[in-house]
Amino acid sequence: MSVFTKLTLSEFKLTLRDPLYVFFTLLFPLLLITILGNVPTMQETPPELGGLRVIDVYAGAALGLAIGIIGLQGMPAVLATYRERGILRRFATTPVRPALLLAAQLTMNLATVLVSAVLVYTVAHLAFDVPIPESPLTLLLAILLNCSGAFAIGLLLAALAPTGKTANAIGTFLFFPMMFLAGLWAPRELMPEVLQRIGDFTPFAAGQDLMNGALTGQSPEWLSITVLIGYLVICGAAAVKFFRWE
Repeated sequence: MSVFTKLTLSEFKLTLRDPLYVFFTLLFPLLLITILGNVPTMQETPPELGGLRVIDVYAGAALGLAIGIIGLQGMPAVLATYRERGILRRFATTPVRPALLLAAQLTMNLATVLVSAVLVYTVAHLAFDVPIPESPLTLLLAILLNCSGAFAIGLLLAALAPTGKTANAIGTFLFFPMMFLAGLWAPRELMPEVLQRIGDFTPFAAGQDLMNGALTGQSPEWLSITVLIGYLVICGAAAVKFFRWE
């Protein structure tokens, strides 16, 4: 077994020991879908949604919630805590470079998101007849791009925050307005035009648009793809520049 595989499995084990992480990334999205799916108005089909029901678009919003929790709150706090406690500095003195630990953390979080996606769409389809995405590859692309944007922001927070608690606090501060603009409280299509346009340039709203498009088989929105790649490039480059191992 390679060192990278061992590190990734170790990160999984450490994460699974945190019941709050498991709840909010895997169970809470399912709970949200289950509760909302039983609300009568969620079965309505507003004309703004292009033939989709409200509950159909909330499947993507629930998954976006898990991505947001991981990218803006969980991962930055963990990495900043590793640096704060000197874990990254100690890794730097061994053949296992600190970058390998970061890669293991990213891999573990991406795998968690993919498991959450399977659970969310399976439950939504079986319980509330949410359609299976007509374009699974587009859905996978949307998830990967959404993760890339969110994780790049998370790495930047981890790079700049002096402590794990500070990283979590900043991530929480960003989390709620970004989730609002992504349509967690009300579908984006039902928002005022100005809020929709602002949301177009946030990572989770762009990811939500791509996931909704995958449900109906629409071609990916190039604006959404560009926005997410922009977050990856800009925030990722800034994270590399400012990240400190100790």
